[in-house]
Amino acid sequence: MVDQSPSRLWTMRAAYVALCLVVIFFHLLPLETMPRRWAAPDFMVALSVVWAIRRPEYVPALSVAAVMLLADLMFQRPPGLWAALIVITVEWLKRRQRRHRDTSFAMEWLTVVSALTLATLANRLVLLSVMYAPGSLYLALMQLAMTAFAYPVVVMLSRLLLGVRHAAPGEVDTLGRKI
Repeated sequence: MVDQSPSRLWTMRAAYVALCLVVIFFHLLPLETMPRRWAAPDFMVALSVVWAIRRPEYVPALSVAAVMLLADLMFQRPPGLWAALIVITVEWLKRRQRRHRDTSFAMEWLTVVSALTLATLANRLVLLSVMYAPGSLYLALMQLAMTAFAYPVVVMLSRLLLGVRHAAPGEVDTLGRKI
């Protein structure tokens, strides 16, 4: 059984923010001078949805909103749009967390990919509706596919390195509430 002490909870919340900041840092490093013809996976989104399904108490909505808004500002995306869509996606997945505990990994993966697809399409539609050039559809779909393929890797690394797993049936938090 995983230690559900308040120190563990706050340590994991800080770890989530720290991991997102590391992803932002490495994304901003000028490793390539030419534009890429492929899109890398969005590891912050993958990390957010993995932790939202596995341990929703580790990713409060305010933390997700803050790191995603920071990413919007740092990556020069329209501020707040992608952040809002990811917060909505993460909160929806948090509500379905108990169902994913009893389903197979393939069904969980399909749900996550469907939710991210809807978020990506909503992002494109909003950007097109305000006449903002959203960039290449090919790159957006490639990033979605790469994030979907990276999801199992993020699940495995979160489980093995950080101990982020589904709550066992009947497990309670420090206040005695069912998780």
